[in-house]
Amino acid sequence: MKKIITVLTLCGTLFALCLPAEAQQTTKIPRVGFLAGTKPAPVAARVAAFRQGLRELGYVEGKNIIVEYRYAEGKADRERELAAELARLKVDVIVSAGPTVTRALKEATSTIPIVMGQDGNPVASGLVASLARPGGNITGLSNLSPELSGKRLELLKEIVPNLSLVTVIGSSNEPDNPQILKEMELAAGALKVKLQYLDVLSSKDIETAFQAAAKARADGVVMLGSVVFNTHRIQIVELAVKSRLPATYTRPEYVEDGGLMTYGPSINDLFRRAATYVDKILKGAKPADLPVEQPTKFELIINLKAAKQIGLTISPNVLARADKVIK
Repeated sequence: MKKIITVLTLCGTLFALCLPAEAQQTTKIPRVGFLAGTKPAPVAARVAAFRQGLRELGYVEGKNIIVEYRYAEGKADRERELAAELARLKVDVIVSAGPTVTRALKEATSTIPIVMGQDGNPVASGLVASLARPGGNITGLSNLSPELSGKRLELLKEIVPNLSLVTVIGSSNEPDNPQILKEMELAAGALKVKLQYLDVLSSKDIETAFQAAAKARADGVVMLGSVVFNTHRIQIVELAVKSRLPATYTRPEYVEDGGLMTYGPSINDLFRRAATYVDKILKGAKPADLPVEQPTKFELIINLKAAKQIGLTISPNVLARADKVIK
């Protein structure tokens, strides 16, 4: 009888010890990939915004979620390598920090859900079937807002009252540029401003474009979005100062690097919202059924130091409307 009791006690003890182990095995901690095409520093604010979004949804990194961060440091080959690496890790979902990264991820996997942190025109670039029903394994946020191109021109007219000729520097490699130019032409007509469009296909054409703007005696420059431009921000900002041309940009990084002004979607807010997509996918939603959302928050940033460098005085009325003024 003592032997039976001893055996039963031992079995009970072993069963009790096994329970936590089994509970641990059934509670899988989700793993999320995060891939950026740059070095960590340029996207630090976006990563912080994404983490904030996760916290708002109850996620704590290292406890109930694991995020695998990868940075391609501006190298296209590295983007593809890291995309393939995250696919091999079989993470539950991958957040893409930009259009080129999204394309690399699309090549790497057709099954792992991909959340775009931002993309100019994912329909035109073939990443999704439509904004309402993306199809496939990609969804997320688009920063497409062509109507803002007219607003940028209006702001340039406010800070340069005698504005008559504006050089628009863009790239025909960007699928959303035709729609942006159409909106800008409408605004230019209303403002009685002439546009000079210069197509830049590679980095070697950037300096030539600014020389052409100066030769035409442009009163200002509007820089459109481009992957090439983003990787040569410092050069562009310096050329604008050297040419003494007031310029407006599509992204805050240009202004932080010494550019004059930017007006556009809050990219950080888009990355904060990307966490919501991650949450929905981890809870069973399919990317194909999650509509691509567009910006809801916009910001005007002005660099007064840049204005001073080109001898420009910005009116208090414009400064009062700015979300951020760099002095």
